[in-house]
Amino acid sequence: MRRRARGAAGVGGFAECLVKVLASDPELESFVREGFRSVWSVEVLLLLKSNPERGWAMPEIDRELRASAMAVTAALRDLERARLIVREPREGGRYSPAEPQLADLVDRLERAYRERPVSLINLITKPGSAQGFADAFRFRGPQK
Repeated sequence: MRRRARGAAGVGGFAECLVKVLASDPELESFVREGFRSVWSVEVLLLLKSNPERGWAMPEIDRELRASAMAVTAALRDLERARLIVREPREGGRYSPAEPQLADLVDRLERAYRERPVSLINLITKPGSAQGFADAFRFRGPQK
């Protein structure tokens, strides 16, 4: 008899996992939906947070995460706009949330990402209501 891996979601498991992680924390869900356009942003943020006193240069971030320079550049730009990092002279960044509330949200994000990474990835990559609205106007060809 095959046993499901511990923590495996199964059918309908995504919704259940997402509920466990985020339903009780609508503030975190809103923070993730509004602040993170890619999983790379989360990865870059958590890397910088792992050593908040250190300023990371772009090549170091690229090498550590094995990411493209374009993905890291976009993530840094988004994180700076969200006031979660400050840019360093060497074009990298340093973790420095502008407010204690932001630091608390990042701590909760880190915990959720560690406990239920797939749920958070799905939340980040799931098309939002704006995408659904845009898709409604997509040309689908003649109806048969």
